[in-house]
Amino acid sequence: MTPAWKQRLDALQIDDLRAVFRTPKPIIGMVHCWPLPGAPGYTGYGLQTIIDHALRDAHALAEGGVDGVIVENMWDIPFRAGPHIPPESIAAQAVVAAAVKREIALPMGINLVHNGGVALLAIAIASGAEFIRVCMFTGAGVWDAGSWDEGCAADLMRRRKELHAEHIKLFADVDKKHSVRFPGIDLATHIEWTRFFGADALIVSGRMTGDAPDLDKVREAKRLAGDRPVLLGSGTDERNIAAFLEIADGIIVGSSIKEEGVCENPVSAERVRQLMRAARGG
Repeated sequence: MTPAWKQRLDALQIDDLRAVFRTPKPIIGMVHCWPLPGAPGYTGYGLQTIIDHALRDAHALAEGGVDGVIVENMWDIPFRAGPHIPPESIAAQAVVAAAVKREIALPMGINLVHNGGVALLAIAIASGAEFIRVCMFTGAGVWDAGSWDEGCAADLMRRRKELHAEHIKLFADVDKKHSVRFPGIDLATHIEWTRFFGADALIVSGRMTGDAPDLDKVREAKRLAGDRPVLLGSGTDERNIAAFLEIADGIIVGSSIKEEGVCENPVSAERVRQLMRAARGG
């Protein structure tokens, strides 16, 4: 007989993405924040400018028909990792995300690059987000800027309980772009660890932003994931999304739906509509 404590933990987990998105295979669009205070790209234009651009993109995503959004500090480059993310960036992103949540009637997630951990959870609580994308929930590796980082599951799961935030769901990368895993941590091992520590859904991505993973890798991740949903975290466009959705349970998309397909450009509502038609077979 399963003990009561394990039943409680199991009950926290979703087994279908409809629990968050009300559709079995959601398409989730990225709201890439302009450089936040403290980032090299920030020139003092103020938080309202960042909010205005985030809202423009969020409205374009909603108009195009996505099933959810993720607010991310995409342009805080070069990225810092884990506990080194500065407080001014965390606070600013929470304000921007809260503004998006007030205006867009869609499920919202938060991603704090790289691997925000407890800070990521704090932004989600402050903004009213339903889920977070955790870049390195388990394992260890090196990020593109040279930072060594490790999984945040132990701290994150404890703080989520202490902060009465267990309603916020955890979408965890198991093959994260912009990073190289510690030798010996293959896809199967990473998925096994991530499932064991209670992630709600798993994310597989390509090598860098805009790069798609091989179909075979997505297929293998889905096989290894068991009852955990698997989302694609990069590289989808209107040409390949139908093929990926035959395997994956959902898609997170950013670059291909920007004007001219350029990541730093604003979201194009028309490109979103084209992607959604391709995803739904329309």
